[in-house]
Amino acid sequence: MNSKIFFVAALIAVSAADRRPYSYSAPDFSSEEFGPAHYNFDWAVQHSDSGNNFGHQEARDGDDTQGSYFVQLPDGRLQTVRFSVQGDSGFVPEISYEGEARYPDSFESFESFESRESRGYAPPRPVYG
Repeated sequence: MNSKIFFVAALIAVSAADRRPYSYSAPDFSSEEFGPAHYNFDWAVQHSDSGNNFGHQEARDGDDTQGSYFVQLPDGRLQTVRFSVQGDSGFVPEISYEGEARYPDSFESFESFESRESRGYAPPRPVYG
């Protein structure tokens, strides 16, 4: 009986030793093989019904990156951030605002909570036909 257990254990050891270990290493390529980065893009969203107005523009040539992004703030101003990144200098922003901030005179100018609640949900009428 002991020889059978020894034989099975030896068979398991041999089959386990035959497997290759898994390797979890980094891929064998470098970003330098593809050359310096070059790109240029821009996009914008302007939706007058919701008041959304924002966008982004960026261009890169090697280590030199220039760009800007903007957003329409809730107070009515347009915030623009112009930025540059040159090598290891880091992100260098320049922030500007267009327009003047507008705030309501008082809380009474906002629609009252009760009037908003009165518009409650009404299920659609069934249509037969």
